[in-house]
Amino acid sequence: MRIYVKVMAGIFITALVIALNTNVSAQGGPPPPPPGEGHGQTTNLPPEGGNAPVGNGLAFLVSLGIGYGIATIMKRRKTVIEEA
Repeated sequence: MRIYVKVMAGIFITALVIALNTNVSAQGGPPPPPPGEGHGQTTNLPPEGGNAPVGNGLAFLVSLGIGYGIATIMKRRKTVIEEA
């Protein structure tokens, strides 16, 4: 029962912090004029800075999350079995 209260208190505090967090940003200026070589006028230039792949990093992040979840479940099951 104590664990349930601690978990619910943690969720409530996290939700409260997220709800009360306000980002105050000044409005940005007007956008810069388009470059003179015709981007968006008659031709379409590739984006500058290269094309970074997002798929590999996202799959890695999801796999780490799944691994962490499995490890947490196994740890909780082990403590429940030892208490019983």
